[in-house]
Amino acid sequence: MESEKILALAANALNDKKAVDIKAIKIGDLTVLSEYFLIASGTSSTHVHALADEVEDKLKEADVIPHHIEGRSTGWYVLDYGTVIVHIFSRDQREFYGLEKMWADGEEIDCAKFLNKPEGE
Repeated sequence: MESEKILALAANALNDKKAVDIKAIKIGDLTVLSEYFLIASGTSSTHVHALADEVEDKLKEADVIPHHIEGRSTGWYVLDYGTVIVHIFSRDQREFYGLEKMWADGEEIDCAKFLNKPEGE
């Protein structure tokens, strides 16, 4: 599946479960790690867990299986889909690790173009 499609599915899954501050960064020109980072926050440890489950479930429905998942016992989930790596943080963890600052040379992608629009818009 195309990277942009994976990015869109994951972003919508996060948005549907009320993730906070969803950001996508194109990093493919900076590293061989991945093409995109998708970063979001949850409001509690339960919310962070639910967000990670939702991303995994929605992508699994599209036959996209993660290569690896980390963080089931921490405040920072990493779901590695190869060309898209999804980071889901608690607010404190996100601020502490500062991925957006670390990857500031990447191109921020407007997630609004990926998010499902209500009918009539």
